[in-house]
Amino acid sequence: MRFLVDESLSARVAHLLSEAGHDTVHVSEIGLLGAQDSAVMRAAADADRVLLSADTDFGELLALGRHPGPSVILYRRGPRQAEAQLRVLQDALPTVSDSLAVGAVVILAGDHVRVRMLPIDR
Repeated sequence: MRFLVDESLSARVAHLLSEAGHDTVHVSEIGLLGAQDSAVMRAAADADRVLLSADTDFGELLALGRHPGPSVILYRRGPRQAEAQLRVLQDALPTVSDSLAVGAVVILAGDHVRVRMLPIDR
């Protein structure tokens, strides 16, 4: 899978995802450190990448704008260590990959996974 990792997660998460075989880029690698959320979303969409973040503003932006993408994975109340975040994501990917491929917001909250398909209706 192709990921763009937001600055709310460490570059180590991106590194670990790459080691696990995913095409992964951290925002710091493409000059988007400190960029507005809309620019990060646009970069993910333009590069056909799933945005990985702990910043819930991305889900809100998708809902308010009724955007069809990019797909977003949000960590909520989950582990803070990169290795643990990778495990949570790897455990969820088999269940959510099809949804991410067509447009979804996936929320990883501890051991609970929620999926909202895009665009999100208000």
